[in-house]
Amino acid sequence: MKLWEKNFEINKEIERFTVGRDRELDLYLAEHDVMGSMAHITMLESIGLLTAEELTSLLAELRNIHAEIKAGKFIIEDGIEDVHSQVELMLTRRLGDMGKKIHSGRSRNDQVLLDLKLFTRRQLQYVAEDVRSLFNELITQSERYKNVLMPGYTHLQVAMPSSFGLWFGAYAESLVDDMLFLQAAFKMTNRNPLGSAAGYGSSFPLNRTMTTQLLGFDSMDYNVVYAQMGRGKMERNVAFAMASIAGTIAKLAFDACMFNSQNFAFVKLPNECTTGSSIMPHKKNPDVFELTRAKCNKLQALPTQVTLIMNNLPCGYFRDLQIIKEVFLPAFEELRDCLQMTAYIINKIQVNDHILEDKRYDLMFSVEEVNRLAAEGMPFRDAYKKVGLDIEAGQFTPQKEVHHTHEGSIGNLCNDQIKQLMDEVWNGFSFKQIADAEESLLKP
Repeated sequence: MKLWEKNFEINKEIERFTVGRDRELDLYLAEHDVMGSMAHITMLESIGLLTAEELTSLLAELRNIHAEIKAGKFIIEDGIEDVHSQVELMLTRRLGDMGKKIHSGRSRNDQVLLDLKLFTRRQLQYVAEDVRSLFNELITQSERYKNVLMPGYTHLQVAMPSSFGLWFGAYAESLVDDMLFLQAAFKMTNRNPLGSAAGYGSSFPLNRTMTTQLLGFDSMDYNVVYAQMGRGKMERNVAFAMASIAGTIAKLAFDACMFNSQNFAFVKLPNECTTGSSIMPHKKNPDVFELTRAKCNKLQALPTQVTLIMNNLPCGYFRDLQIIKEVFLPAFEELRDCLQMTAYIINKIQVNDHILEDKRYDLMFSVEEVNRLAAEGMPFRDAYKKVGLDIEAGQFTPQKEVHHTHEGSIGNLCNDQIKQLMDEVWNGFSFKQIADAEESLLKP
């Protein structure tokens, strides 16, 4: 069954090519398609295109279909083009011609736009929750190990004193910025395209404000042409936010792999997150973080993939946009997997608190000595020269105490302020508004 089918049959190879992976990928959208239809027909009844009795019957059956989807019993049958066709077919089988009325005032164009937005905002909530969980693990470890010093590096050369408090806390604050990016993508996503139809509106007196409220959107995409132009743009914006998170995780994974190696031995990863060698019995390879790094690097290519698919399209709908689903829909699961694995490892990671016993790190205290002499009155350049000459003469003796107190430094991590920043961003999401709206729609 095809919603556009008339009196001719399409070539099977053409059908295979044009349908592509839609039947597989539309399963991601199924429950959202049903929710969108529930809001749409509620609005249709309010403008006289459905009777109250028809609405009651249709809503009850859509709730049944939604329950089947949640229970994993929903399939898109062979020969059925997409999720929209499957849901309408199921309604028609169960309710007769009444089921054919649900498409009044909409097109598959705004229907899939709506499905994608409902799916994406749900996935963004899941990602935000996982980011927040990892953030909390990082802040906890930052506080736990705030007094354990470690070398800081520039150019991969031992540079100055750092601490595990700074290291863990740096990635926590990075996630705050990533979450701010995610929130911006969420706000652009959480706008209602329903009612834009094929991109030019409808002659029916649709109440778009009503469907916006029923679905818990913050507002609508007002201009119907822009609503259609938003396909691809939304995915690209969200992909950039996801890539920002992936960039933070990839960098953390690289650090952890390096610091876990015998040459550094700064941290020890949990045994269950490492694998062995088929030939070297001593090996414990950091495979989880290596795979995390690779997956996150792949995710950072997602915005480019989306951009290249939709980059040179004029306004209006084009079938090219279908291909975006193939790279976009599965990406959330991959990112969430990486976030959850990283949070697990950070929770169980062991820190070496005897790093500075190794004399190779003595020189990282040279700046501390220069600053000490300058604080006692010696001109900075003279202090710098003296310490440099002492090092070259083998006469430098490090003082391994540091007394940093300025904001964000070793002795004053500002973790409370970083947590406050995260709380402010988190509170800017309208997750409860959405949950309340969806619960209301599904309630008999």
